[in-house]
Amino acid sequence: MAGGFVGGGGVGKKRAELYEGRITSYFILACVVGSLGGSLFGYDLGVSSGVTSMDDFLAVFFPAVYRRKQAHLHETDYCKYDDQVLTLFTSALYFAALFSTFAASFLTRRRGRTASILFGSVSFFLGGSVNAAAVSIPMLIAGRILLGVGIGFGNQAVPLYLSEIAPHKIRGAVNQLFQLTTCLGILVADFINYFTAKIHPWGWRLSLGLATVPATLMFLGGLFLPETPNSLVEQGRLEEARRVLEKVRGTSRVDAEFEDLKEASEAARAVKHPFRNLFERRNRPQLVIGALCIPAFQQLSGQNSILFYAPVMFQSLGMGSSASLYSNIISGSMLVLGALVSMLLVDRLGRRFLFIEAGLQMISSMVVVATILALKLDDGEMLPRELAIVLVVAICAFVVAYGWSWGPLGWLVPSEIFPLETRSAGQSMVVCVNMFFTAAIAQCFLAMLCHLRWGVFVLFAALIIFMSIFIILLLPETKQVPIEEMAELWERHWYWKRIVLKDRERKNQNQNQSLEQGIRREEDL
Repeated sequence: MAGGFVGGGGVGKKRAELYEGRITSYFILACVVGSLGGSLFGYDLGVSSGVTSMDDFLAVFFPAVYRRKQAHLHETDYCKYDDQVLTLFTSALYFAALFSTFAASFLTRRRGRTASILFGSVSFFLGGSVNAAAVSIPMLIAGRILLGVGIGFGNQAVPLYLSEIAPHKIRGAVNQLFQLTTCLGILVADFINYFTAKIHPWGWRLSLGLATVPATLMFLGGLFLPETPNSLVEQGRLEEARRVLEKVRGTSRVDAEFEDLKEASEAARAVKHPFRNLFERRNRPQLVIGALCIPAFQQLSGQNSILFYAPVMFQSLGMGSSASLYSNIISGSMLVLGALVSMLLVDRLGRRFLFIEAGLQMISSMVVVATILALKLDDGEMLPRELAIVLVVAICAFVVAYGWSWGPLGWLVPSEIFPLETRSAGQSMVVCVNMFFTAAIAQCFLAMLCHLRWGVFVLFAALIIFMSIFIILLLPETKQVPIEEMAELWERHWYWKRIVLKDRERKNQNQNQSLEQGIRREEDL
């Protein structure tokens, strides 16, 4: 789902104590626009899940699915919605976001963060408009692709903007604001779907078209946003960067922070091949944990399967259309609650605690869901009311646990652990891996539900067990560890120290050999 960055290359250990500033109107404006960026992503996540369960929408674009649904209206059927074109309606957005990330990275680096924010909002507006007016499946998919491009640019630029514009002491909380507003966007979409489902036959058009509202607000807000000092320094516009920094911080005493920005920018420019550096042995922990496993695990937890298809899933399990959408509102509320809990506790209890506790809760929830479905739905009966309530409670327990763990931490932890010279490359890989698995799960879940039936939830439980063991064994605690000291975690870790220290020993040996060869040459001369 949504994410964040740690901007500016971190905070110098000594100079950080000299930073001055206060909360200013520019910073508040940045938070508002950032919130709109998160809500765009969340709104689309939520609205697509509800629209795909609406009869009026299915009758226009997927008549075969509509007829199959009507034929099984009063009984459960895991395969009611098993249609690859229908799932493409959801997954096309994430495939588009995956590929647009590369262009977004280039534009964000060369033209600044606000340029990407403006471009993303325009693309999202066009996508919402095309979807609302769609009369054919190609037009529908084209709109989804435009929405995906908007999300690709927004997810690249908005969290980066927030991290760079925020005072360093509250950067962690601001970083998670994007995740919170993503969850709120999902919840708003759930409410809208609940009411538009009752507007026949065009309620689904209203759900899709309302995406243009936050896109318009984000575009207008982006016109007034100052570019981040980090971006201006990267572009060599030093005087302008200092003026913006003074305005954002509300003080002229910004010498210490400005010097750190310049040094970080010079160090970043000195790295010629960041992707190549990312694959060096000394960066193996960050590559494995931050760029590959955590973004993949975030999607393999099964949360987005529930998020994308909750109304569809509830209807497949015998609940009516209104009941399924209402249940989706409840689960969306749990996601918001989880995000708030994470913001409050992540710097107190630590990342590992939230990961591990949530893992146990999520595994238990999936086991409960699988057990109910295995015992009561294999014979095609409708789910009894009491068990339907238990099912919704179990799914809510799963969602709230994800909301305070893999949801926000799946983005926060990678943003913390990459060193300066590989941070841009590492974050690009995080986004790409995340979007790839998001799209893959979105495309495959309904087919998995059809063929594996209740076993799909057993599969997710098994994956979460593996993910939790991975966290216990291989992720050190990063709570309140300065970014400059993050490398020391790997040197103290029981497993990663073998790789990192061995790499350092090898480099020291190479340096000593070079010195010895130089001394011999001088002696020969």
